[in-house]
Amino acid sequence: MSEPATATRSGAGAFSGFERMVAWRYLRSRRKETVISVIASISFLGIMLGVATLIVVMAVMNGFRAELLTRILGVNGHLIVQPLDSPLEDYAQVASRINGVAGVKYAIPLIDGQVLAQGNVGGGTGALVRGIRGEDLGKISIVSSNIKQGTLDGFDTGEGVAIGKRMAESLGLVLGDTITLISPDGDVTPLGTTPRMKGYKVVAIFEVGMSEYDSSIVYMPFSEAQLYFNMDGRAQTIEIYVDNPDNVDALKPLVEQAAQRPVDLVDWRQRNETFFSALQVERNVMFMILTLIVLVAALNIISGLIMLVKDKGHDIAIL
Repeated sequence: MSEPATATRSGAGAFSGFERMVAWRYLRSRRKETVISVIASISFLGIMLGVATLIVVMAVMNGFRAELLTRILGVNGHLIVQPLDSPLEDYAQVASRINGVAGVKYAIPLIDGQVLAQGNVGGGTGALVRGIRGEDLGKISIVSSNIKQGTLDGFDTGEGVAIGKRMAESLGLVLGDTITLISPDGDVTPLGTTPRMKGYKVVAIFEVGMSEYDSSIVYMPFSEAQLYFNMDGRAQTIEIYVDNPDNVDALKPLVEQAAQRPVDLVDWRQRNETFFSALQVERNVMFMILTLIVLVAALNIISGLIMLVKDKGHDIAIL
């Protein structure tokens, strides 16, 4: 008789009516527990929004840094080679040897000089003249691929220059106009040093997307820059572009060895130390603020759970 009764009970289901009633009672929220449930839900939503905000903001900051690196290091080299003991007259040979170093994309001889640029309107603006060979300027893709007017064809053979779009607008210049460059380091006369003044035809206008460069840089043929700055047969520096800018420290000994002469090496982090340090501090502060948001939401959940456990303490024995 006991076996059929047992079979009938097991076939009726895993739980009896009383067990179902007890389970339902403690699964649903009672009215006095509604506040705790709402607090837990709000805390969960706060953590979800905090984590999402943390991910989005850090992604934006990382993307912003990567974009700035692309534009800043696209115009300026990752590593600058400066001579120590004598002028850089063997720049072609030094650049050729450095080009053979593993991890180096290309080495470019340059001549830099500060001038006053004048055009058709305005009183003039300060400019940085960069003497560069045409083939090397073509390697700087952020410039050569963003020529808005004109062309770089025959850049080495003429006396034309390439200027930024913002500079052209501020000086009222268009393609084919003449830009006058005035250098304070001119010829020495019995009356003193006279500024050097010369006009150049605008053969190309570029736009790299950073006002600092679009409003101040003038690219001049390397041979013409040697004449203008009295550096016949010499280069001022050699700028090196590498495959991995973050690995530039490992390349310094190899570059010094390839130069085969005393040189001073300045990397992109040293040249832009203040800017990138401020950017890193901003990223760290943003991370700390967003982490505090997540922490506050987590503490709300913890407090809600503690309240729930204390409220159910006298019912635990029933379970």
